[in-house]
Amino acid sequence: MSRTNIHGTVVDGFDPVREEFAAVVAEQDGQVDAQLAVHVHGRRVVDLWAGDEVGGDTLTGVYSSTKGAATLVAALLVQEGALDLDEPVARHWPEFAAAGKHGITLRDVLTHRSGVIGVDGGLSAAELADDAVIARRLAGQRPYWRPGSAYGYGGFVSFALVNEVIRRATGQSLQQVYDERIRVPYGLDLYLGLPESEEGRFRPIQWWTATPEQEAAFWSNVPGPHSILGIGYGLNSTPPLDQVAFANDRAVHANGPASAGGVGSARGLAALYAAAVWGIDGRPPLLKPDTVGEFAQLHSTGYDLVRGEQGNYALGFQAKGLRYPFLSANAFGHDGSAGSEAFADPLSGIAFGYTRRRFGFGWSYPEHDRLAAAVHRAATAS
Repeated sequence: MSRTNIHGTVVDGFDPVREEFAAVVAEQDGQVDAQLAVHVHGRRVVDLWAGDEVGGDTLTGVYSSTKGAATLVAALLVQEGALDLDEPVARHWPEFAAAGKHGITLRDVLTHRSGVIGVDGGLSAAELADDAVIARRLAGQRPYWRPGSAYGYGGFVSFALVNEVIRRATGQSLQQVYDERIRVPYGLDLYLGLPESEEGRFRPIQWWTATPEQEAAFWSNVPGPHSILGIGYGLNSTPPLDQVAFANDRAVHANGPASAGGVGSARGLAALYAAAVWGIDGRPPLLKPDTVGEFAQLHSTGYDLVRGEQGNYALGFQAKGLRYPFLSANAFGHDGSAGSEAFADPLSGIAFGYTRRRFGFGWSYPEHDRLAAAVHRAATAS
């Protein structure tokens, strides 16, 4: 794809970011519609998009980048004293104490150390669309490892647990708090519960295009559905979860399950992190520096029982300072399965948001490194 197919604007000093974005899109050979947005110290400096069906305000499924918005809700409530990170979940939610889970804390859940990553027999797509249903199923489930002894990513269920704690503690769902306290006041184009009136802006996620040989090689290496990885990614249900169909389902959009059901744009993702740390459009930051420091602190590092070496978590967020060594040690954010990426770097002032509408082959997204590096170079040079 040529540079003329790249739309949007960059401020002075960020032309190299536009050039890198154009190169990334061209190399995808027309297989990806993408958006890139960046704020620096609360000011938007990059707003780009490419693809026949994509505009700057197009919405798509952001999968686990949803967890960044959900963590921001938890951080806000911790900051205000409505939640205590080290209080057992069962103190708010007595049913959760079953099957050896009485000592699991909210901090354990947010750092993927609870061992509660799914249920025996799996959860259907319809169940995974509703956090309240997920929570009821998880309440009686025994952890898949001794809580606190290791960590492993619960891709589709972990923030249903956070949601239930919030509901029990405040009387509101995580989605309600997000909408009332974060999305609406800051005008974020990122939804945990998409109104039907906005559905016309949604464009569906698609599978990658691969040769039969590539597909056969990929699927031959996928672990079994009842392995730890299979459970963590919802593959142990009958039939196994179709991740693309899940993200495109209206019921998922409407409910906005807090682990993977968010719908948004790159503008929305970047603005979320800018609002959290620096504030936007004259509004103050959502989080105080001490809260940012707590939630950006490394908690779970080393080998992830589900994701392997791809793990590494702060508190609720992924540890982006380990993912991108050119960022500061306390950079934090969250990516998503189809290739969305979003993070904040408190030191350099960067808030980064990226979306794409097609899964990368093998869930691999090398453009993240290139785009993040180009943004960092431009931001630090300016």
